[in-house]
Amino acid sequence: MIIVTGATGALNGATVDHLLERVAASDIVVAVRDTAKAQRFADLGIEVRRADYADPASLAPAFDGADQLLLVSSSDQKADAVSLHRAAVDAAVRVGVGRILYTSHQGAAPDTPFGPGRDHAATERLLAASGIAWTSLRNGFYAHSLAWSLGDWRESGVVTVPVDGPMSWTAREDSAEAAAVILASNGGHDGAVTLTASAAPTFAGIAAMASDATGRPVRIRELGDDAWVAAQVAAGQPEFVARFMLGMYQAAHGGFFAGTDPLLATLLGREPRTVQQVLGLDGMQNAH
Repeated sequence: MIIVTGATGALNGATVDHLLERVAASDIVVAVRDTAKAQRFADLGIEVRRADYADPASLAPAFDGADQLLLVSSSDQKADAVSLHRAAVDAAVRVGVGRILYTSHQGAAPDTPFGPGRDHAATERLLAASGIAWTSLRNGFYAHSLAWSLGDWRESGVVTVPVDGPMSWTAREDSAEAAAVILASNGGHDGAVTLTASAAPTFAGIAAMASDATGRPVRIRELGDDAWVAAQVAAGQPEFVARFMLGMYQAAHGGFFAGTDPLLATLLGREPRTVQQVLGLDGMQNAH
């Protein structure tokens, strides 16, 4: 039995959809905080259970019987994510789960400036100490975040960042499909595996792509950390959110997101989506 947490979210919800192409609905369980939001899965014949990392008593019953358990990482920026993950891992140990798969992130490391990357590294240490077989899915930075990171470049012709660095922007849809392939392979991958697109452009590189595609100049502007945070706050962003995102840029600048790995393409049987495709730039060169 495959039990998937967080299936009402975009990532693991898509993973369940891809799983249904590979295994029977009766072999899948979704474990979610709000069961009312999981009706579409119930309608497909998938068992729905309640599981909330913040309610440890809910976890063991939800995870019982899992040959494989896909744990989604907490997305609450204000929560103690590692404690939430620990509760989930402890419950999995108690009920004898066969394997835990965890949605981690490329560049997970104790010294990364990106806060979630430190949480992922700590969670991977919990998994390694659990005694359970485990797979950590170190996904590349989700490419849909580019819409926010690039701002109003189409109107302004400017991409504003605090610092620049390479990032292997990876489509969330591709990450979800790869997770389903790995789950359906029933244990073909141990430890941390990196799932990224095939390129890791800098923001300056993306600006150059946009210039080439649109036929008009798009340039990069690096403000520096403090000035960038101040500009974000002036634009209405809460300061803690601005500083959270600053960590992403600092990690990119430090090379934490620079690597690429062919595994994602191998699992998908095709090339992963590119930045040009995500931004709708592919094919535009001939349109202007």
